[in-house]
Amino acid sequence: MTNNLTKDQIEGLAEHLENAELKAFEVTKITDDYPDMTYKDAFDIQWEIRRRKEARGTKIVGMKMGLTSWAKMAQMGVEHPCYGFLADYFTVPDGGEVKFDELIHPKIEAEIAFVTKKPLKGPGVTIADALAATDFVLPAVEVIDSRYKDFKFDLKSVIADNSSSTRFITGGQMVRPEEIDMKNFGVVMEINGEVVATGAGAAVLGHPAASVAMLANMMGERGEEVPAGTFIMTGGITAAVQINKGDNFAVRYQGLGTITGRFV
Repeated sequence: MTNNLTKDQIEGLAEHLENAELKAFEVTKITDDYPDMTYKDAFDIQWEIRRRKEARGTKIVGMKMGLTSWAKMAQMGVEHPCYGFLADYFTVPDGGEVKFDELIHPKIEAEIAFVTKKPLKGPGVTIADALAATDFVLPAVEVIDSRYKDFKFDLKSVIADNSSSTRFITGGQMVRPEEIDMKNFGVVMEINGEVVATGAGAAVLGHPAASVAMLANMMGERGEEVPAGTFIMTGGITAAVQINKGDNFAVRYQGLGTITGRFV
C-alpha cells in the first residue's frame, strides 16, 4: 500500500477532521479535494488523529468495526468494512445521557462487543482464532456521527474520519462466546417506546466473530496487532437509526438484558 499524500497533508487533514469532531461541525468529504488519496493515506490520517489524542492524554479504550453488513456496504456504496478507535471520552454509562450538542447528526446502532484474552495478529486470522481469543461478549450501543455533510462519504473519507466513531454505551450481561448463538442472537431497538429496528447477529458479516478476525487482519496490514484485553464493537446488528435531542432509547438483547439512554 502506498501514499499519494505528503506527511504534511496527512497531518493537516488529521487536524481538520479532529477539529470537526471536537467542535461538532460538518466538513465536505476529503476525497473531493484529494481525489488521488489512497487507503493507506486514509488509515494514516486516522492513526494520526489517534496519535494527537494520545499526545493530549486521551486513552484509547477499544476498537470498532464499521460498515460490517452487506446491506450497509451497498447502502453507502463501499466495498468492504472499516475500523476505528474508541477514545475514553466516548464512553457513556448505561442509562446515561448523551449530549446532543457535542455531536452533529448522530445515529445509533445495536451491536455485540467482544473482549479479547489473547492478542490477535493478522494476516490469516480466522473466525475460530477470534473465538478462541475471546474472553467474553457483551451488548453495546454505538452512536455514530460522521463529520461529513449530510452523512455522505466514500470509504477512504470515512476511514480518515475514524469511521464515524463518537460515543458508545455498554451494559447487559457478559457471557462467554460459546454460551450464545451469535448468528441467531436477536436485538430489538426502541426509540421513545416505539420499535424502530430489529436484527440478528448474522447481519454482521454472517457472524460477529468474522468482524473481529477482519479487524485483526486489517490491522496486521499495518504491522499492528489487537492486544489481549481489547474491547471491540463488531458493527451494527441493526440499521443505524437517526436520533434527536430529547429522545430516549432502549435496546433489548436476547437473553443479555437491555441498554438504555437519552439524548439531551
